[in-house]
Amino acid sequence: MLNPIPPITLEVFSTCPQSSAVDRKIYIQSVIEVARWSEAYGCKGILVYTDNSLVDPWLVSQIILQHTETLCPLVAVQPIYMHPYSVAKMVTSFGHLYGRRVYLNMVAGGFKNDLAALNDTTPHDRRYQRLLEYTMIIRELLAKTRAVSYQGEFYKVDKLKLTPPLPPGLFPGIFVSGSSEAGLATARALGATAVQYPKPPGEYEGSPLDEGIDGGLRVGIIAREDGAEAWRIAHERFPEDLKGQITHQLAMKVSDSVWHKQLSQLREDAKGANNPYWLVPFNNYKTFCPYLVGSYRRVAEELRKYMAAGYRTFILDIPPCEEELFHIHHVFKQASEQVTTL
Repeated sequence: MLNPIPPITLEVFSTCPQSSAVDRKIYIQSVIEVARWSEAYGCKGILVYTDNSLVDPWLVSQIILQHTETLCPLVAVQPIYMHPYSVAKMVTSFGHLYGRRVYLNMVAGGFKNDLAALNDTTPHDRRYQRLLEYTMIIRELLAKTRAVSYQGEFYKVDKLKLTPPLPPGLFPGIFVSGSSEAGLATARALGATAVQYPKPPGEYEGSPLDEGIDGGLRVGIIAREDGAEAWRIAHERFPEDLKGQITHQLAMKVSDSVWHKQLSQLREDAKGANNPYWLVPFNNYKTFCPYLVGSYRRVAEELRKYMAAGYRTFILDIPPCEEELFHIHHVFKQASEQVTTL
């Protein structure tokens, strides 16, 4: 197994395959393979999605824990799906059974049709107020050995105790979307990592993260020693697709996601010759994040700009093969070694 990426402290997460995109007969094996590749190439953890179309993320996370040694599932948690006590119980159960830590990706929203089907009509910013209460209860239950009482606008618990208690050292890392003002305020209130969908790296020069904010970015990477080869692979993997573009446009019309609108507004401005910042996969509804494409040196330079702005957590797209993580690991190592003033 390779060592974590030196010399600055980074947390790099890959992303687990979605059950809706993989044949049922091979899905479990696909999860196991991606998890093992991720661990071998120095990833701290792996994001596990949740929405109405996917299998339960906690069951997928258990598969990951059973087939890796140190990799931490980053479990997407949507309040509308389960009570905060159930989330805390899953975290402490994994700790008790496997002696392993998990991370929680606290999701305020989701696909609008999913929320409507569940009769959740809560407005965007109010969902973040609900998420704050929800996460505070989870944290209290996991942090304390005594009973917890909480009276909020959305949730109330009375003398609620979590057993078995969470083993020492396994308290979960907590992520919250930080693309909107409401999300950023929630992340700040919780001391959570605020995950954003990055703008072109040059826009961060001279604009560091707000003090006291732990920042994370969701970004895909395709890099090779030769930049032309990286672009060849990128266009082969993500060809422009009219059907995908139409689907993207329809999704925009029913989405109240701030990050979705922000990226869509960048679609024309980000174009340019030899620009590593690439939105074609996003604009063609192939993935949900920007990509950095180019030579090792060029992509490392772009990552360094994000690191110089204060970002220390990176969540990658779903790796198509083990080789891709080899190249990504190389780029992160090169980028982190260039950040010598932090």
